[in-house]
Amino acid sequence: MKVADYEYLSTFLMKSSGLALGPGKEYLLESRLVPLAQSLGLADFEGLVNELRRGADRRLSESVTEAMTTNETLFFRDKTPFEDLKKVLLPELMAVRQAEKTLRIWCAAASTGQEPYSLIMLLRESFPSLSNWKIDFTATDISQQMLDRAQDGLYSQFEVQRGLPVTHLVKYFDQDPKGWRVKAEIRNAVRFRKLNLLDNFALLGAFDLIMCRNVLIYFDQETKKSILERMGKLLKPDGFLMLGAAETVLGVTDDFVRYRSCPSAVYASARRPV
Repeated sequence: MKVADYEYLSTFLMKSSGLALGPGKEYLLESRLVPLAQSLGLADFEGLVNELRRGADRRLSESVTEAMTTNETLFFRDKTPFEDLKKVLLPELMAVRQAEKTLRIWCAAASTGQEPYSLIMLLRESFPSLSNWKIDFTATDISQQMLDRAQDGLYSQFEVQRGLPVTHLVKYFDQDPKGWRVKAEIRNAVRFRKLNLLDNFALLGAFDLIMCRNVLIYFDQETKKSILERMGKLLKPDGFLMLGAAETVLGVTDDFVRYRSCPSAVYASARRPV
């Protein structure tokens, strides 16, 4: 791989998605972009970079960005965050929203949908009283391909075996010749939309809970700060932000404080009422 091509792609990915590639990731670029080049009928990796440089095809730019963004996810990923949601966060939010009976939740970087669907199943299993509440659930991702999969709600046998209890599979999925499909009532409870976290997302409105797990680790410090501070403006003062286990606001922004009631990476707004 030419040094100039690597540098060009590193700059391109930073501008298009915030992905901080760093040095020594040639293998990652080739493993993800060579198959893309082949699928598009391009001769090789260099041919793909040349087409990207030309900038004549916006779809190619989107395809390269989608190919390079990590989409690893599974149902009920990491046990502790969902325990915190069940035992602490959701009960507290329900207590302060009892009069209005409304909750707004945003799942950022939702990938193929396992996280938002897991949360909806948790709500239904553990909080039946929410059935007469208005739950506004938004799930976003940079990849339209991943969002299409999420909206379709079809998962392979391997995917449903990763973290999903058998009781939930039977209750919330229908068997399909190609695997298992989330029941329509669950799929319809989520509004999926394409969103690049580098873009302005202020129009999403205010949220009680923002889940942004395992995505900030791919950004540089400046990008993390921008995303977190813009999320802070959308989080209600008594709401919660949940990050991935390897993610923190420490040293990035003072807009959030660690919520010590939870062992997982949960943060409250610095504006939180005392």
